[in-house]
Amino acid sequence: MPKGIWIFIEHSNGKIRKVSLEVLSQGRKIADQTGESLVAVIAGEGIGGFAKEVAEYGADQVYLLDSPQLAQYTTGAYTSALNKLIREQEPLAFLMGHTGLGKDLAPRLAQRLGVGLASDILDIEVDPEKFLVFKRPVYTGSAFSTVETTSRPVLATVRAKSFLVADPDPSRQAEVIEAPVNIDPADLKVILKEVAIAASSRPALTEADIVVSGGRGMKGPENFAILEELADVVGGAVGASRAACDSGWIANGFQVGQTGSIVAPTIYIACGISGAIQHLAGMNASKVIIAINKDPEANIFNVADYGIVGDLFEVVPLLTQEFKQLVNS
Repeated sequence: MPKGIWIFIEHSNGKIRKVSLEVLSQGRKIADQTGESLVAVIAGEGIGGFAKEVAEYGADQVYLLDSPQLAQYTTGAYTSALNKLIREQEPLAFLMGHTGLGKDLAPRLAQRLGVGLASDILDIEVDPEKFLVFKRPVYTGSAFSTVETTSRPVLATVRAKSFLVADPDPSRQAEVIEAPVNIDPADLKVILKEVAIAASSRPALTEADIVVSGGRGMKGPENFAILEELADVVGGAVGASRAACDSGWIANGFQVGQTGSIVAPTIYIACGISGAIQHLAGMNASKVIIAINKDPEANIFNVADYGIVGDLFEVVPLLTQEFKQLVNS
């Protein structure tokens, strides 16, 4: 009989990703409401140290899939290992972050398991009859739909910043289970040889509390330096519109939008961005939106909480100067 609320824990560079702690914290609430246990699943190599941390955030049990074949994420290996574990243990629900990894892994797991998938979830409600009911954006965020799945396990990916991270409880302990890892050779179609990590002191784009983004109005790659300076002063990340990325002014990994990263920071500063609907879909969940554009009719002002009509090359340096004074005061 299916049982347990399971959360897939994503980690990078020796740290658990914040979105996984957000989903785990919400999973604790769901488990308490439904009377189910909360189970964390961690895959990788040498990952035992994460068990204590996820226990502090509410996990009752921790499954460790520890293998050199899982040291770096590859679709085939992770799908194979998780598919077998889920089939053996039969959880009621399996939730993960709507990250690049989650968007790649979840659909493949759904196909293997023969179940539905609720993706890019913003909210979860417990229903006595329907179990879990999800809220997700549609039409590039201009409307919302309610989704429920009748198959088990319930499989879903959750957008970052949708839930708050609970305070950890150092006294909590969890049962740690080392699950066997048997990956089908047919699933090892891709073998990752090397991972190149770009060194940066800035937070990850999808996890930053402040994002400073530039669009076509930046006029060239060299001008992103002024956005980087502002982002560094406020402790934020740098983003960009698709137009800026397609022009080769900044790498595609910085793209915010429907076909890029979905962000929901506390503050989103849009510089020289017109406000195309595809871009708005990637940032309209931000708590506060500040737009800087010399065109007073730009669509970005329709969603902005604060708007500055002016030349960004004059406005952004002034903002940077003011923030420096605030930080140093």
